[in-house]
Amino acid sequence: MRSALLVLILSVLALPAVAQERSIEMREALVHLARVLGESHALRQTCEGSEDQFWRSRMNRLMETEQAEPVLEREMKDAFNAGFAGARRLYSDCGEPTRRAERLAAVRGRELALGLSQSKYRVTTVLPPEGAQDVTAEPAPR
Repeated sequence: MRSALLVLILSVLALPAVAQERSIEMREALVHLARVLGESHALRQTCEGSEDQFWRSRMNRLMETEQAEPVLEREMKDAFNAGFAGARRLYSDCGEPTRRAERLAAVRGRELALGLSQSKYRVTTVLPPEGAQDVTAEPAPR
C-alpha cells in the first residue's frame, strides 16, 4: 500500500508546476496532501524511530516541485506541521492503532495524489467526424 501511495505522490511530483493554473480545488488538495504527509511522517517515526525522514523528504520534494507562491507555501508547511503534531499527539507508541492510522493516511494520500494528477492532465476524447466509419488504426492495404 505504501508503494502505491509513493508512486502516486511521485507522479504528482514529477509534473511541472504552474502557479497561475492552480484552481482553488488544486490548492486545497495540495494543502490536504501536505497535512497527510505530516501525519504519515509522525506515524512512521512512531514505529521506525525519529531518524526516519521518509515522508519529510517527500514533502520537501513536493515543495520543490510545486514552487508555490509564498501564501500557498506557508499553508502547505503549516498543514504538514499540524498533521505531524496531531498524529504525534494521538499515537505515542507503535501498535495496531498506529499501523491502522498509517494505512488510512495512505488511502487519503493516494486519493489526493490521484486527484491532483488528474487535474494536471485533463484527458479529452476526440471523436472522428460523422461519416468517418472507415477510419482504422491500420494503414490501408496496398
